[in-house]
Amino acid sequence: MSGKTIDLNLLLAGGAHSILERTLMAECLLAEGYLWSDLERLPPKEAKRLLSEALQFSARRLLEFEFTDRFHGRFRLPSSLN
Repeated sequence: MSGKTIDLNLLLAGGAHSILERTLMAECLLAEGYLWSDLERLPPKEAKRLLSEALQFSARRLLEFEFTDRFHGRFRLPSSLN
């Protein structure tokens, strides 16, 4: 591990500020075996990689939520096909 530390606020300045987005990112980090607090102790390159993965995960999940919300009920089979 290098002697450098990372500033999480600086890394998250790209827009990961909503509570839902941060919660989804935390879910992804937990699946990888990490907590937010662990990132500060990791080498910067590894922390950035994990944050990038977590951001991608949260973006995909948010799109899923938006799609479900926007199109909920619009794609029903005609009653004759049920």
